[in-house]
Amino acid sequence: MKYIEATIYTSIYGIEPVTELLDSMDVSGVVIESPEDIDQLMEKKNSYEWDYVDPSVLSLRDREPNVRFYLEDSKEGYKKLEEIRIRTMMLKGQEYEGNLPAGQTLGRMYLEEVVVDDADWKDNWKEYFKVARITDRLVIKPTWEGYEPENPEDLIIEIDPGMAFGTGTHATTSLCLKLTEKYLKPGDAVLDVGCGSGILSIAAALLGAGRVLGVDIDPVAVPIARENAALNGLSDRIEIREGDLTKGLDFQGDLVLGNLMADLVMMLSDDVAAH
Repeated sequence: MKYIEATIYTSIYGIEPVTELLDSMDVSGVVIESPEDIDQLMEKKNSYEWDYVDPSVLSLRDREPNVRFYLEDSKEGYKKLEEIRIRTMMLKGQEYEGNLPAGQTLGRMYLEEVVVDDADWKDNWKEYFKVARITDRLVIKPTWEGYEPENPEDLIIEIDPGMAFGTGTHATTSLCLKLTEKYLKPGDAVLDVGCGSGILSIAAALLGAGRVLGVDIDPVAVPIARENAALNGLSDRIEIREGDLTKGLDFQGDLVLGNLMADLVMMLSDDVAAH
């Protein structure tokens, strides 16, 4: 599907009038980039609301403030785009006429557009998801990649994460896989909290777990995890449910896996002992 991606380059002071302009023209779902957002993020980090901020985020401080929005790639879409362009120029005219508070400027108020096709990006991430050896035995293999086992003890997890979290290459996922291999005993019952793509549940089953239950509050993740369990021939040993550890989950396990954000781990720590 093709659509118009349009960006209005402005200033910090111009973001509010630009978003109000777009809202008045029934344009929703705008994306705002502003150095002020990064400053606020860092203030929250300093007050311990964030565990970690990637250094690359800080480079956004140097970007020109802008508002991005999307329109249909159609005659109607281009008509609306030209109306927005004219009204953007009229906003800039307010500055030239001296109608802004002293010291404020709206920046360039320049609108640029490009036609994009979602087919160009929706599968691009697959280029960066390759076969990865996580431990001496556990190997992650994307469904679209070929792989010849390097030794007979390899346990191959075939995965297509789709829209769910869990490729195995994320640091916390790799750590959970390594710890699962370290602590799981053959026949253990395993509970995977926030199972995402189902990668930890699959690893547990391959490592010899007798029963595995994966739960996730995300309704999108549940069918993906089930499909991945089936892809690995483990549907009979892995059950996937949409659910919440804190709300009536009737499962007793020997090992609980939770590849979650730190605040969620703390929130669930009181409930996990019951399982």
